[in-house]
Amino acid sequence: MSELARIIEALLFLSPDPVSADELAQATACESDEVAAALAELDRAYAPGARGLQLKRVAGGIALATDPVAEEASRRLLAKPRTPPLTPAQAETLAIVAYLQPVSRPEITRIRGVAAESASATLEERGFIEEAGRSQFGAVLYRTTDLFLKLFGLDSLKGLPSVAEWDPSPEEQADLRDRLLRAGEQRAGDASPAA
Repeated sequence: MSELARIIEALLFLSPDPVSADELAQATACESDEVAAALAELDRAYAPGARGLQLKRVAGGIALATDPVAEEASRRLLAKPRTPPLTPAQAETLAIVAYLQPVSRPEITRIRGVAAESASATLEERGFIEEAGRSQFGAVLYRTTDLFLKLFGLDSLKGLPSVAEWDPSPEEQADLRDRLLRAGEQRAGDASPAA
């Protein structure tokens, strides 16, 4: 398959909507006749019955579509409930576990400044974290799971971005400290009983 055909195949795979030949020509910086030749090459590669995908002309553009033979199996697969996105509290908790594991819930709470029970319970229920023993004080320790690595596209925890890469200047550090202190005071003020 030519390089241009591979590029167009990738563009069609990435696009959620049909893409016109003109848009493909603009994106690839190629002439329309070159795009037409690459599309003809893709038409041959994705001939009906040859693969699980087909090249379809719909809504004035070209799209990759599944072969109708896969429709029933696709419906069963896509009928499974989708995983909802992480809330900010869950994302904070997951980041703490990822970088400090094994880490206890009280440590997570101390770092976040708010209770971590709900977020950690949800992360454990969803399979992102798991128990990894107990601390010397008896608290459950948590670590990330293989599902965490898979969902974040990591081969191992060594693939996590290095904290050392974010080295704030003294001014940024002071600003961050002030913002965290104000946020903590705000949370404490919100939690105090009304007079």
